[in-house]
Amino acid sequence: MSDARTLAERSDTPTAPVTVETGTEIDDFVAAHDVALIDVYRPGCTLCEAIEPIVGAVAKASGVAVATCNPQRDLDIVDNYDIRSVPTLLLFVEGDLVGRLAEGFQGTDAVFAFLAEHLDAHRDVLPAEYR
Repeated sequence: MSDARTLAERSDTPTAPVTVETGTEIDDFVAAHDVALIDVYRPGCTLCEAIEPIVGAVAKASGVAVATCNPQRDLDIVDNYDIRSVPTLLLFVEGDLVGRLAEGFQGTDAVFAFLAEHLDAHRDVLPAEYR
């Protein structure tokens, strides 16, 4: 990246989750950010509601762009991203799907550990304690 600021310092990374509703919107969101985390959820899902503040904390405390997506609005998302349960977190780095976390509710430390495990060269987007 030619920008001298770290990814975590870039002002174009949202500091709160953004809602995306279609596969095209996911593609556009992922293309717009070097590191993107998509939280695939279903309304009324207790585990999905419980993880919502966790992904909000990721958006606020890191340089990871976070979006939430209800696949019921575009069922192709379920097939295209092999969604078998919710919540499912999909991690994209430079447009490529590099990680999937689909093990039910995960706390803050577990989500940041998942991110650190898959970010390699992009760990600068994480808070120092999770790099």
